[in-house]
Amino acid sequence: MASKKKKISKRSAARSVSSKPADASVDITRLLDLVAAFASQTIAVVGDFVLDEFVSGEISRVSREAPVLILRHRHTETYPGGAANAAINLADLGARVLPVGVVGDDEAGRALLDHFLKKRINISAIQRARDWTTTTKARYLAGWTHTTEQQVLRVDKEPRAAVSARIQIAVTRKAREVAKRADAVLISDYGVSAAWPGIAKTLNSKRLTLDSRYSLLEYRDTGVTAATPNESELEAAYHQRVGTNVQTLNDLGQRALRDLGLQALLVTRGNDGMAIFERGFQPRHIAIYGSDAPVDVTGAGDTVIAAFTLALAAGASCLEAAHLANYAGGIVVMKRRTAAVTRAELEAALRQEVTARR
Repeated sequence: MASKKKKISKRSAARSVSSKPADASVDITRLLDLVAAFASQTIAVVGDFVLDEFVSGEISRVSREAPVLILRHRHTETYPGGAANAAINLADLGARVLPVGVVGDDEAGRALLDHFLKKRINISAIQRARDWTTTTKARYLAGWTHTTEQQVLRVDKEPRAAVSARIQIAVTRKAREVAKRADAVLISDYGVSAAWPGIAKTLNSKRLTLDSRYSLLEYRDTGVTAATPNESELEAAYHQRVGTNVQTLNDLGQRALRDLGLQALLVTRGNDGMAIFERGFQPRHIAIYGSDAPVDVTGAGDTVIAAFTLALAAGASCLEAAHLANYAGGIVVMKRRTAAVTRAELEAALRQEVTARR
């Protein structure tokens, strides 16, 4: 089966020199070829599924009971978040997606499964547990008529206990099954306990990528090949602040690369772009794509790891995958709510870049 997959071969010269500073530029035409190969890839997503809820309200008045705003409810929207958002991004980029995880037998869990089914994503490996609460992040947005809404409150609903041993065993079994059929496995660990370091050791995947909110260093020696923490997650892991000190960032990035035994570490830095750390290369820094005034950064990290993982599966070098993730991230932060990037949008951005360079 693997021989029938459409792959784009890596350039062997990209890894041949390690002593001189690494070049962060890439061939845009090559990136377009990689995106064309996305539709031939199968990606397993093992992780914590979250439902993002957005409750919009029009400011009515200030309450007499307390100095708070009273909002007249307009509407409520729900979107897949966490690992579910990564899965949706993969689907919109053209990949076949195999999600593995657990949802509760509740309204939020059913909403997530509906979102998957609308994207024609196979949900057979998702466990449904009666004693489990699907994580829900409700964001309350307030605004006047014809004005931009602002988030005024967030309420999280989370499981009160870790997932049961029975569910852990079932999730692990399903993860091992789908990993055998996938070109890459993406682990999205939001600290809900449906994804954990121990499961990574069982997957035996040649491409295993990680996005971990709180437990980055716990994935040491688990078989993870690449990770995509944001700068604050890297700082928290080593209890050290980067700020504007690029050398500190470089030191921490190289340290994490060694400590975790990774092939590559992609650190997202908001308006400061990205930094890619890779064995045999000096750190490379990539400027942000698009505007430095994002509309909404909710879920942008999910888009980044989805594009990065899918690019690696299609045969991209780590640097090429980082650039594609950077383009995807730059597109998605200009959308409202938890959003995804389509393959057509990514191709359009790359073609625009080709034209601009000419």
